[in-house]
Amino acid sequence: MTDDDRALLDFAARTYRDRSTHAEAVRTELGLSVTRYWQRVASLLDDPEALAHAPTLVNRLRRLAGR
Repeated sequence: MTDDDRALLDFAARTYRDRSTHAEAVRTELGLSVTRYWQRVASLLDDPEALAHAPTLVNRLRRLAGR
């Protein structure tokens, strides 16, 4: 797992009041579209290193994704 992957997971752990604020932060802070952001997050859910880095987040997102 790269430093960028770790930063992406740290970003995903943040909470926002609404989706538009979150979407704007994705675009400005990460330079990604919201779709690409979620694709990258989803690709990390099966990575054991991601689970070790952010177990609560990864398990929550796995549950939400039905994995």
